[in-house]
Amino acid sequence: MMLIEESAVPQSALPLDEFKDHLRLGTGFSNIGLQDSVLESFLRAAIAAIEARTGKILITRDFSWTLSCWRDQSGQALPAAPVVSLTSVAMTDAGGTQTVLDPAGYYLERDQQRPRLRAKTGLLPLVPLGGSVDILFAAGMGATWGELPADLGQAVLLLAAHYYEYRSETALGSGCMPFGVTSLIERYRTLRVLGGKGGTA
Repeated sequence: MMLIEESAVPQSALPLDEFKDHLRLGTGFSNIGLQDSVLESFLRAAIAAIEARTGKILITRDFSWTLSCWRDQSGQALPAAPVVSLTSVAMTDAGGTQTVLDPAGYYLERDQQRPRLRAKTGLLPLVPLGGSVDILFAAGMGATWGELPADLGQAVLLLAAHYYEYRSETALGSGCMPFGVTSLIERYRTLRVLGGKGGTA
């Protein structure tokens, strides 16, 4: 399995001014914009860390996901949420020939935790032996910062500020995720229930 981020969080979606206010940085000086690129890097790092911890994409962008086989042919769970749309699903055989599946044959089962790709009738088509299936999709909670839930937005600012304050530190505690951030993102983490013989559902 391989998940690739096809488009980055646009600069216009980053809350740079809000972050400066959060840090209480001074204004009105001639060097006011000198730290912008540094602050932007901390915001991007905080967004990436929270997305990795929760499995939720904050700012909407495009992804591609390659599989060698379906984990569940009746409905394949997608690796991120919430999925906004399915762009395409294509099969590639062992020889490298790609066939794009007819969108009329599948649909997106929307879910805030585990969205799924499902066939409209029966099962998803078999992945060719030695081949792969490539799924292109868009995922995210909103295209702009203002569309994010308030608690997630606050978590990003807190974590980015933590990175900023400890930017020269090399011996942070385990996990490097402050408690305030952890408590804010807890309800967005995907709940995994143990099934028979220790499996997950």
